[in-house]
Amino acid sequence: MADGNDGFESLRAWIGRQESRDDVVTAAPVAALAATLDHAAPQSGDGDPLPPLWHWLYFLPMPARSQIGADGHPVRGGFLPPVALPRRMWAGSRLEFHRPLLIGERIRRDSTIADVQHKRGRTGDLVFVVVRHEIHGTGQLAITEEQRIVYRGASSSNSTAESTAAKATPAAPPPRPADWQHVVHPDPVLLFRYSALTFNGHRIHYDRPYAISEEGYPGLVVHGPLLATLLLDGLRVNRPDARVAKFEFRAQRPLFDTEDFIVAGALESGAWTLWAAELGGAVAFEARAVLA
Repeated sequence: MADGNDGFESLRAWIGRQESRDDVVTAAPVAALAATLDHAAPQSGDGDPLPPLWHWLYFLPMPARSQIGADGHPVRGGFLPPVALPRRMWAGSRLEFHRPLLIGERIRRDSTIADVQHKRGRTGDLVFVVVRHEIHGTGQLAITEEQRIVYRGASSSNSTAESTAAKATPAAPPPRPADWQHVVHPDPVLLFRYSALTFNGHRIHYDRPYAISEEGYPGLVVHGPLLATLLLDGLRVNRPDARVAKFEFRAQRPLFDTEDFIVAGALESGAWTLWAAELGGAVAFEARAVLA
């Protein structure tokens, strides 16, 4: 990144940039994600509703192989601003579900760069990019989503920097006793399948030597969107009659395939507090779901 604020200020020119994508809610990815989550294959047919968050199976960017960077992400630029910082993470989202998307439906996503902010953190420069999506099906607004993406610098060493940083982050205890919880075994097959389903080439999720030697993680990193999906999936299993109207999540610290973790939920004042936590109790990922 350029010295001073010149590099950051140039990134703010991306605010207001827009793009649109079209897709069709096909049934095959739905069956594949159900299998990945270890559910019986759904008998999905045209007109059946798509579970919340499963829209992430669609509108997938498909850059050519020649347009992929060393980390597996598309090269910088295009719709997202060309942030020079090498590490990128989906830090959180806020979503509102106006109506379900349906299998067989033609859908459109209109996206806007809503904000670009530069901050200085304990580890150096951070750039936060906020992207707003509106997803329509058959002419009706179905989902509004605000994604928060954070870019940061490389680790100071290529072995244990990320692990040390994660441990240095204050570990929050679970917010309250859980009404339901279950243990997730994040094996490499789960992470690879989710990467494949979302066409996510980021090597930290499936390339162990790269994740450890190049980015300083202790193992493969569990995707933030996968954690969010696991939390809402756990809510659906325990409350099959529930219809989610609003959902938001925030990543606090990474989880890895080196240790099992729990996903859990507790009902409070009509809304569900959801979290993913290490077996020792430290919360890594928090979410809130409001039911219709």
